[in-house]
Amino acid sequence: MMESGPFPEEVPERRVCVVGSELVENYTVYVMDVTDGHHRWTVKHRYSDFYELHEKLTVEKKVDRQLLPPKKILGKNSRSLVERRQKELELYLQMLLQQFPEAMPTALNVFLHFHLYEINGITAALAEELFHKGEQLLQAGEVFSLHPLQLYSISQQLRLANPTCFNGDAKTDLGHILDFTCRLRYLKIFGTRGPVGTSNIQESSLPFDLSIFKSLLQLEISDCNSRQILGLPTLRSSLATMSIHRSTESMMVVLVPEASEFSQWEPEGVESRCPVTAVIPMWTNLTTLDLSHNCISNIDNSVKLISKVEFLDLSYNHLSLVENLQHLYNLVHVDLSYNSLKALNAAHTCLGNIKTLSLAGNQLERLSGLSKLYSLVNLDLSHNQVAQLEEIKNIGSLPCLEILNLSSNPVCIIPDYRTKVLTQFGDRAAEICLDFKVTTEKELDTVEVLKAIQKAKEAKDRMSSSETKASEATRLSATLPVTSSSPSPAQQAACPSQDVTRREEATVPSIVLLSVDNPQPSTSDPIQVEQALPHCGDPTSSSSFSAVWPLEAPCAACSAPWCPLLPIHLFSLFSDKDFITKLSQLLSLALKEKKKKELERKAESKEAQFYVCSTDVGGHSPSSKDGYFEMGLDDSVEEPVCSSPSLVNAHVAEEDLLEEVLVRRVMWCCCVWVDEEVKQGEACLVLTDRLLGLLTWSHDPMSTSQERDLDQIPSMEKVLSGLHVDLLVPYSQLLLSSQVDLPYSCLFFGLRANLTCRYWYIFSEAEELRQTKTELKALLQTANNDSVPKSTLDVLIGLHTGSFQESPEHATQTGHTSEVKLIFFFFSF
Repeated sequence: MMESGPFPEEVPERRVCVVGSELVENYTVYVMDVTDGHHRWTVKHRYSDFYELHEKLTVEKKVDRQLLPPKKILGKNSRSLVERRQKELELYLQMLLQQFPEAMPTALNVFLHFHLYEINGITAALAEELFHKGEQLLQAGEVFSLHPLQLYSISQQLRLANPTCFNGDAKTDLGHILDFTCRLRYLKIFGTRGPVGTSNIQESSLPFDLSIFKSLLQLEISDCNSRQILGLPTLRSSLATMSIHRSTESMMVVLVPEASEFSQWEPEGVESRCPVTAVIPMWTNLTTLDLSHNCISNIDNSVKLISKVEFLDLSYNHLSLVENLQHLYNLVHVDLSYNSLKALNAAHTCLGNIKTLSLAGNQLERLSGLSKLYSLVNLDLSHNQVAQLEEIKNIGSLPCLEILNLSSNPVCIIPDYRTKVLTQFGDRAAEICLDFKVTTEKELDTVEVLKAIQKAKEAKDRMSSSETKASEATRLSATLPVTSSSPSPAQQAACPSQDVTRREEATVPSIVLLSVDNPQPSTSDPIQVEQALPHCGDPTSSSSFSAVWPLEAPCAACSAPWCPLLPIHLFSLFSDKDFITKLSQLLSLALKEKKKKELERKAESKEAQFYVCSTDVGGHSPSSKDGYFEMGLDDSVEEPVCSSPSLVNAHVAEEDLLEEVLVRRVMWCCCVWVDEEVKQGEACLVLTDRLLGLLTWSHDPMSTSQERDLDQIPSMEKVLSGLHVDLLVPYSQLLLSSQVDLPYSCLFFGLRANLTCRYWYIFSEAEELRQTKTELKALLQTANNDSVPKSTLDVLIGLHTGSFQESPEHATQTGHTSEVKLIFFFFSF
């Protein structure tokens, strides 16, 4: 049944006027203004078109042959003839309209463009088209397109008391249209912006009725006025997919057109405690709703009627708030891109089980509201305002997320943005496709190192927090008067925290602070500097890296830039001759003692030798996690050398063990060991004439603190007693690189035939490290001229990825080949 609407009931008046002429090439074109009610359009024809029309009408409709003005051979384009002919042609057309007031012949319909702009002509033309092709279109299941003007004409025809075939031509019977629309399943209605053709018709102002469509499954409407669309409620039981673009400002107008008549309504099947004036049927089969490219400003409660919708597209609207979507229990895919969203708070409360969510093109800065969308698989956050990596943590724990798009956000300009984002996903980094790029193996290697550093930083933060609490408790206890020998309550509260802190310092590796290229602050008063900054021996600045030093602070004693990792008094030993002499003796003693042990082992077994190395003074058992094993096949292979007072991973030739160790350069540094786990500590790097030595320095943080309180600097003997040889290796066994685009704040090296994949990172004061590297390169070049190809000399410093691969000759000697991919980082906290 057709809905009542703003359709005119009277028969419109028709008029035709020849309003002018145009000279085109060598003939004259006459311009006619055709009026049908309120609609008006322009038609242009030359005289020959009139002549052809008249010939058809005289044959088909017996029109008087003398009615058309005669032809002219001479002077046909003269102004007087054209003006006279305009009046004659206008009179001719008016007489035709009088002769055919309603059912005009097809030829006259086409001549005056009634088939394009007038309801009878439009329906007649459409009926004839469907008479020939309608059945084929239905069987093919294709989408059929109609204009709002055509639907308006059909709706208007059904309201008029005219026969369905008023012109007597069965091909133009309206019944062909009604039969087709009853069976049509896929319909597209596309309007126009502005007037239609040469007419004054605005399609957006034309009402049309969709109740003639009984079997529609899919409907797409664009560039129409949703308030002029009638009959939408009749599609609730059949429609499965509906798309409406550039046509509405409200979801209510589309989903609940009845809301304009009833102030209080409720969906069918829902109990209401409040009085209602209407019960609205549900959209029982609608699963896809696309309302993109409209002017919708809010998601109203009309969504209660579309509870079965799985795909909802509200992109390119004016939404500033996401609400009422909790009524869509089956929602899986949601597109809210290119709206005006600035925040999403507790999105899981209204988007509980979605798998795909697009929020591109909004103004989001924070992602905390997305942290509980546990079923989310695909998330598009491109073209937003996300600037902090911390925000990525909110979605890093989503267990099902696989596709993430963060392109065109401020966060993308962060160096190594991809690896830092992937790190937030922990063990699932390999499963994430970021910005439409699959994660590479190189990125995964980088992520693993970043994860290790992040864990160390978190442990350090926990330790620093414990120290802060302990320091505060100690400060409070110091302010209380002591009345007896028993500890005060504040002291009793402080002791457990301090004990826990000491245990954490002993067991938890802290993160290394690597920013050492700090400018020297300008000051002329060393006393003020000493009062303002901590002393070099301050345990809060040096012991076990348990405190974070200022990144730009000079030594309180000399006002020079210093490495934030080490106590300043160690740097005074760089050039101390007594210290260098005793250090040389310590290295020589380590080699001699090891030589004795090696000779004893060779006496027991000459075919295979098994060397166990550890990182402590007394050495560990072969099962120690801190050690590694290497096996030599014969005496021709250089063997690792380990000292008894400490762990030494060394490949030293027999003649080197007998010579005195001559120290060329000493550098105090922070060392990071990369083995099965990451370790770090304070160390002393020594360059000798043939060997590179690395000695770890262990000391008691409490004693250092006491010395600080007494303004004492540890003696040289105490420093030497804390040194333990960790590595003593000939330069020919070092693996370094020649990268020149890296900063001077980190040195990296590994060993050839290093089955345990153990490597060392060295950090120290920038200038001292630069000089050390220069001298080390010279020593390496001398040592490797005959034994190592230049292609294997690598130094990996800074933020880089590289690989170490043995030469074929060395692989033959050792019986194995190894290629170890490494990722190296330079961090500043």
